Amino acid sequence: MQGIFLYVLALGAGVSVAIQQVLNGGLRAALGSPAWAGFVSYVGGLLTMIVVLLALGENLPSWKAVANTPLWAWSGGVLGGVFILLMILLLPSLGAATLIALVVAGQMAAAIALDHFGAFGRAAHPVSISRLAGAAFLIAGVILIRD
Repeated sequence: MQGIFLYVLALGAGVSVAIQQVLNGGLRAALGSPAWAGFVSYVGGLLTMIVVLLALGENLPSWKAVANTPLWAWSGGVLGGVFILLMILLLPSLGAATLIALVVAGQMAAAIALDHFGAFGRAAHPVSISRLAGAAFLIAGVILIRD
């Protein structure tokens, strides 16, 4: 039962990404700037995470934990900013369905490679025929879903 719940949560995360991009596209149109739309989106995310931290009663990480964190681990926010900006810029030209399909295909290709090599200290999950077939079906889906 827990597995199904986790799958439903993951699907919900995917739904939230699609809705977020459409909302950010509207914000871009209203503000007249993709950069400001991305900034406002991140301020909203920051405020959400502050509420989550307070609700969970999380303590600040120790200075030792911060000092021992590899430099590459701090780059997630930068990549998130690039992601949001690209989504805001590309949404009007590609449309939500094509954009999300391309993003998912790119995520799957990167995830297969990262898993295969055990990148960034994660356990390796070797590439397999079924994983490659799944990625091929995603790419086929991108081709089929284009406007």
